[in-house]
Amino acid sequence: MKYLCLILCYVLPLWTHGQLSDTFQIRTIAFYNVENLFDTVRDTLIFDEDRTPEGKDRWTLERYKKKVTHIAQVLSEIGSDITKTAPDIIGVCEVENRKVLDDVVQHPYLQNSDYGIVHFDSPDLRGIDVALIYKRAAFIPITFQKHGLLLINIDEEQKHTRDQLVVGGLLDDELLYFIVNHWPSRSGGEIRSKPNRLAAARLNKKIIDSIKKIEPSAKIISMGDFNDDPTDDSFKKILKTKGNSKQLTEKDLFNPMEAMHKKGIGSLAYRDKWNLFDQLFFTSNFINPDRTTYSFWKAGIYNPSYLIDPKGQYKGYPLRTYAGGTYVGGYSDHFPVYLYVIKKRN
Repeated sequence: MKYLCLILCYVLPLWTHGQLSDTFQIRTIAFYNVENLFDTVRDTLIFDEDRTPEGKDRWTLERYKKKVTHIAQVLSEIGSDITKTAPDIIGVCEVENRKVLDDVVQHPYLQNSDYGIVHFDSPDLRGIDVALIYKRAAFIPITFQKHGLLLINIDEEQKHTRDQLVVGGLLDDELLYFIVNHWPSRSGGEIRSKPNRLAAARLNKKIIDSIKKIEPSAKIISMGDFNDDPTDDSFKKILKTKGNSKQLTEKDLFNPMEAMHKKGIGSLAYRDKWNLFDQLFFTSNFINPDRTTYSFWKAGIYNPSYLIDPKGQYKGYPLRTYAGGTYVGGYSDHFPVYLYVIKKRN
C-alpha cells in the first residue's frame, strides 16, 4: 500500500491528460466569491440601494450583464485544463438571489453544462447569500438545509450573518456532503471581529460532527470564503485542520490550502499582503491511496492573467468590479479555488 501511494501521489501528476482521463474519473470541485453579484432591481427588504441604476455604484443593466458574462466565463474555465469541461460542483458566495444564479448558469458559457442550483435566502442585511451549483449529470442532491449563525456584538446586540449551506447527495454513485460558507468579515479589525469567525468555525464543526454521527464514514468537503487564513485559530484550534496528509488520523480534517498559504500564495490581497481566505478542506477519508472511491488528487487557485489587475494602485491584485469606489469592470476581488477528486474507472 505504501508503494502504491508513492506511485499515485508522485507519478500520477506526470501522466498526460489523455492517459489520466482514460484511467480515472476526474471531478472538479470549485469555490468562487463573485464579489457582490446583485441584480439592478431595488429590494426593499435588504440594503441593496447602492447596486441600482440610481444608487452610489450606478449599477446599470449593462454593467450587470457584463458581470454575469465575466462570472460565467471564469466558472466555465476552472479545472478545464485537466477535465476539458466546467466544474462539476461549484460553491459561490456574495450572490443576491436566485435570479442572478439563474442568469449565470443560463449564460452561453455555461448553458450546455446543465447546472442545477441549491440556494436559500439568508438573513444577511445586505442580502448576500451562498449557494451550490452542480452538474445534473454528475451529482444528485438528496438532502439540503441551511444553518443560521446568530452573532452577539460587544454591546450584546444580536446580529444575523450568512447561513452555512449543507448539501448531501450522490456524486456519480458515491455519497458526499458539501458545506458552503461565507464567514463574518474582518470589518472593524481582525482582532475585534475574530470572535465572530470562531463562532462560525464552531458551527461548521458542529455540522461536520452531526453528519459523522449519523454517517460515520461520510465524506465531507467544506468550502468558502472564511475571512481567515488556514493557520488562524478558527482552523487550527476549533476545526483542528491539518496541513500534512501524512499526519492524519481517521477523525482529522485535511486542509490542502495550508501548504500554499505558508508559501505566501493567496486568493486576495489587501494593503500589499496576500491572504488565502478562500479554501476547501475535507475529511481524512478523501486521502485514499487505492483510488477505488473518490479521493483527493490536488488543489489550486485559478488566477490566469486576465483575472489580474495589470496596472495602477492595485497592480497584481485580482481585477475587481469596483476599485476605490470607481467602476473598473473587472471580475472579482477574489480568485477562485478548486480541487480535483479522482477514482479509478471500472
